[in-house]
Amino acid sequence: MNESLSQDKKPLIWLSGGHFVNDIYTGVLNPIMPFLAAKLGISMAFATVILTISHVFSSLLQPIFGFFADSLNKRLFIFWGLLLSSIFIPFSVISDRIGMLILCIALGSVGSSFFHPQALGLTSYFSKDYNASKVMAIFIAMGTAGYSLGPLVSGGITQFLGMHKIPLISLLGVFWAFIMFKFVPKISNGNYLLQKIKFKEAFKSILSNKKLNILNIIAMLKTMVNSSCFILLPFLWKNIGYKPLYIGFALFIFIFAGGVGSFASSFVEKKVGTQNVFYISMISTLPLMVLFIMFYRVFPLLSLIIFVIMGFVTMLATPITMLMAQNVLPQYKSIISGFINGFSWGIVAIIMSALGFVAQNCGITKVLLVVSIIPAICSIMVKELFKD
Repeated sequence: MNESLSQDKKPLIWLSGGHFVNDIYTGVLNPIMPFLAAKLGISMAFATVILTISHVFSSLLQPIFGFFADSLNKRLFIFWGLLLSSIFIPFSVISDRIGMLILCIALGSVGSSFFHPQALGLTSYFSKDYNASKVMAIFIAMGTAGYSLGPLVSGGITQFLGMHKIPLISLLGVFWAFIMFKFVPKISNGNYLLQKIKFKEAFKSILSNKKLNILNIIAMLKTMVNSSCFILLPFLWKNIGYKPLYIGFALFIFIFAGGVGSFASSFVEKKVGTQNVFYISMISTLPLMVLFIMFYRVFPLLSLIIFVIMGFVTMLATPITMLMAQNVLPQYKSIISGFINGFSWGIVAIIMSALGFVAQNCGITKVLLVVSIIPAICSIMVKELFKD
């Protein structure tokens, strides 16, 4: 038994590390997009559309790739996914044409869509002899930590070395991709899957499940708050004179706090109960957003502290949402991971493309306030998850 635990623990380390590295690249573009937009001569609304393309390709396709990951039992998704992310996202920033920028972002984002469903499914598989909730929280927290580091890296490099130096960070992802290829073991057909998965049957089962639909909606609403802050606030801060490093640092601690929230999720769940974790995560964002909007001009430091707390509570229920969803239909772990972790982001990204135009015409803070109201209202759905 101890030998089995040791064998399963090593892949979890490499997968969590891969999640950390991969998500660095998903966070690179946001803090520098206002400056990239100024360089290319495009508006905030159009820049939001470009970021939307990134999220659509990195998220909306995840259930499809999750299906193939569950069906083929190959490690190629985590390997090629990380390679694509680490190469094309950093090189996109040196593009001097909008078409080339969009192409590089799309290819790099597809890599992230490759990586996540299989990495989540493999993490669930290798954690079968451990505390699954804690392992999933660590895996998600590592990705969130990487996502938080991306803005700090790109903001710092842009301010001190120049945007053209960002492609240097590709080396880390290429190195870690080969590490995973060597050390994450192959899964035999008899172990990872209980049966041959049929595409139509799998998606019909998932999309017709009421509990999964509610969890998907909750994931989308939380993602909308996260994405709105991550995409729109850099433009707000640039407009009032903040430098790339400050913007990158603010996004770093926001997402890092979210990673801490993910990591603390199982602990908080034990103290207050699963249902209350959902309520805290969905309702508290509204008063925090109101306070942030009140103070971001007059008390910038206080507003930053409020912003960080908002990052913590926004991600607090994420591991619980993922595990609860995977346990509804455990034979479709990677596909469900693609829905919760990916599809929800993709749908929100499409909505964000419209919100970018609204924010440009009506104001960023008004959009953020409306976005934070919706999860608070929809928290009434949480009780449906616990009827049984």
